[in-house]
Amino acid sequence: MHDIWNPWHGCIKKSEGCENCYMYFLDRQRQKNGADIYKVQNSFDYPLQRDKSGQYKIRSGEMIRVCMTSDFFLEQADPWRPKAWEIIRQRPDVVFFLLTKRPERAAQHLPDDWGVGWENVFFNVTCENQRRAEERMPFLLSLPFKHKGVFAAPFIGPLSLKQWLSDPQIEQVVAGGENYDGARPLHYEWVKNLYDECTATDTRFCFMETGTVFVKDGRTYRLPSKRLQSVQAFKSGLQYEGKPLHFNLEKAEQTSLFVSPPYQKKYKPYCADCAGRMICNGCSFCRTCACTGK
Repeated sequence: MHDIWNPWHGCIKKSEGCENCYMYFLDRQRQKNGADIYKVQNSFDYPLQRDKSGQYKIRSGEMIRVCMTSDFFLEQADPWRPKAWEIIRQRPDVVFFLLTKRPERAAQHLPDDWGVGWENVFFNVTCENQRRAEERMPFLLSLPFKHKGVFAAPFIGPLSLKQWLSDPQIEQVVAGGENYDGARPLHYEWVKNLYDECTATDTRFCFMETGTVFVKDGRTYRLPSKRLQSVQAFKSGLQYEGKPLHFNLEKAEQTSLFVSPPYQKKYKPYCADCAGRMICNGCSFCRTCACTGK
């Protein structure tokens, strides 16, 4: 997908949210072991790669999700991270979405010139249940990042963020159920509680998908299609724009004859009822995402 940068692949399971890790599942389908960690050679410098015209493949203004098949602060990736930071530094015109279950390692693995944070880095922690929220939210609020969010996915237990949402540092909360082998149920009441807490503090909230097993009004629904999960999440009405996200991005060095125009999100008709549209980078028309119904 055009909005994902995986400089390394593979991970070590960290908490109960990792039990049914989708990356492990997909690797097993390819006869691979998700615990094998390696640098991805052909895409390590993806944010700096250019097309035939000399323009960056990732355009100015895009938001790129980083390490979706690993963890940016994984210990085994320590040798590669400094170069990854250097790549992020070279693209101040792009937002890099970092998601981690290891916020306790972040402070010791920031660049020397980090200061109070870089404007183009959006730092998020996973809080799959209350236990992990109690563990990770204090790190989230204490770390020097200019943009911060919470990812309740896979959402596997009751969760309240009320005690932390009054802090304006938290700009966004995303919630979603679990998929693939052994998917645990997501209860509507858990999502509704988070939605209510976010609306009360004017915090952006996105319920992006129900997961494979969704429980509402005492009834269990099984939704194997990612497209159907997204549509049902959209129909729930549990989406809240809240305060807009704003990143003061800078211009990147452009050496081609033609300067890339700012990125404009584009959508297809079937995107209209997709719950993930709020946090989506726009359609890349690659026909590989859940919006095709696959």
